[in-house]
Amino acid sequence: MTVRAIRGATQLDTDEREHLVERTKELVEQVLDANALTTDDLISILFTCTPDLRSDFPAAAAREMGLGDVPLMCAVEIDVPGALPRVVRLMAHANLDRPRTDVRHVYLHGATVLRRDLAQ
Repeated sequence: MTVRAIRGATQLDTDEREHLVERTKELVEQVLDANALTTDDLISILFTCTPDLRSDFPAAAAREMGLGDVPLMCAVEIDVPGALPRVVRLMAHANLDRPRTDVRHVYLHGATVLRRDLAQ
């Protein structure tokens, strides 16, 4: 089985816990759906947030989805002036038997501007 990394991001409208949970769950679900993955295929997920998001950890939302046995980690993005605000990013590592070019990355809401070449 080959290990592949899958990227994704979403932008929040506000820094509120319920909204962060909703958008994080949506992002994770779409990454799984786009790549026909189950939680058993996941090796780990690294989440990052821009420094303006402090209402909760994206990993907490993933645990609420039933990913409690998947290693999850959160970090803060580099605070680059002019960067897109209120963004949650993820890099999921998964067992995925397909070429790297067939991996579907997911960019939602305002985060589509981060990678127009990959956004669906």
